[in-house]
Amino acid sequence: MAEGHITKRSVDVLKPAKAEFFFWDGKLAGFGVRVQPSGAKAYVVKYRAGSGRGAPTRRVTLGAVGKITPDEARTLAKTTLGAVAQCADPAATKATARSAATLREIVDVFLAEHVDTKRKPKTAAQYRDIFRTIVIPALGNRKAEKVTVADIAKLHNQMAKRPYQANSLLAIVGSLYSFAGLHHLVPKGINPARGIERYPEKGRERFLMADELTRLGDAIREAETVGLTYQVDATKLTAKHAPRKENRRTVIGPHAAAAIRLLIFTGARLREVLHLKWEHVDVERGMLLLPDSKTGKKAIVLNAPALDVLANLPRVGSYVIAGQFAGGDDEAPRSDLNRPWRAVVKRAGLRGLRIHDLRHTHASVGVGSGLGLPIIGKLLGHVQASTTARYAHLDADPLRRASEHIGRHLAAALGDARQSGGEIVKVGRTRSKKSRRG
Repeated sequence: MAEGHITKRSVDVLKPAKAEFFFWDGKLAGFGVRVQPSGAKAYVVKYRAGSGRGAPTRRVTLGAVGKITPDEARTLAKTTLGAVAQCADPAATKATARSAATLREIVDVFLAEHVDTKRKPKTAAQYRDIFRTIVIPALGNRKAEKVTVADIAKLHNQMAKRPYQANSLLAIVGSLYSFAGLHHLVPKGINPARGIERYPEKGRERFLMADELTRLGDAIREAETVGLTYQVDATKLTAKHAPRKENRRTVIGPHAAAAIRLLIFTGARLREVLHLKWEHVDVERGMLLLPDSKTGKKAIVLNAPALDVLANLPRVGSYVIAGQFAGGDDEAPRSDLNRPWRAVVKRAGLRGLRIHDLRHTHASVGVGSGLGLPIIGKLLGHVQASTTARYAHLDADPLRRASEHIGRHLAAALGDARQSGGEIVKVGRTRSKKSRRG
């Protein structure tokens, strides 16, 4: 057993012996290098697992010499010894992690300690769905550190017809392995999702034109008053119990109609409206003060039509859009608008229109009116300017004004008074009187 300051030079000169031996650092107690008869060298930390002389001595391997530098090993040693000072037992933790290192077990730890505590419920649900339906059935029993790029690429290829979900798979698996490496559940640096080319994602943006908005508004009014007619499949056994043809109408409630209108007038996201509570509505200032949203704490401006919707909406419980068990002890927000939305869209003849397209429509009207992308981004609550940039092609007014200005100037320069809309401007050199021919 030798002792000295661990540096690259002092480690390089260590020669193997007939038996394993250790070279301990003279400045950091417990930090050393293990040299095996084969010549293999590794940085280690030695500590007592408990207090007192009777506590057992344990060693933890930090990394092989050559894989990490002496300075990196020293930093890891300080971190490990710091954990020991806080009554942790790194060797036992590492042994437990290694013995429970199937992908399924690491996913369970990842979901419990990271996703459920640091991600929003909707995001957590997406993670769970990807793991439950795709990753675990295929690779759950595999040792996590043995999962290869080829394994994940195979899953990715099988989802070629679902490019968005396929790319989400790569992002989620990458996040899983980053967590696992950070918590020593797998060797640091392993990521079988790295380097796999993602599928191109084509943005789907639908903007309602003026006539389409009119049809949608008419359908909403019809649905909340006289109701929308529906057809019955005469081939089904239940058809004989269906109401008479003149009574076959679907009437949507005032809260469902109000939700659709608020989505149109505010450009808010669906959950922001469905989970909105009356306590978040500031009528005096004309604001919705959301304590949480997809992008965190958020304020939404209420214009006159949106305020009118809220003013005429009956208050039933704490949620603006009354949900399940409204006003009761087990009150919960409304989960979706699927049924009323499908009925209204069908009546308006807007096949394929999504609820999120109302947000796009709100933005398109603002941009087309020349309000500018920064203002629209603020209204929609975009954190990144690049998110609002998708609407740049709709900002036609500034471009048209610029083009008209340039066109008038050029037409004037060409001597076309009709196109320039003003006095002819002649360009080019004028010859002096002496150079003119008589």
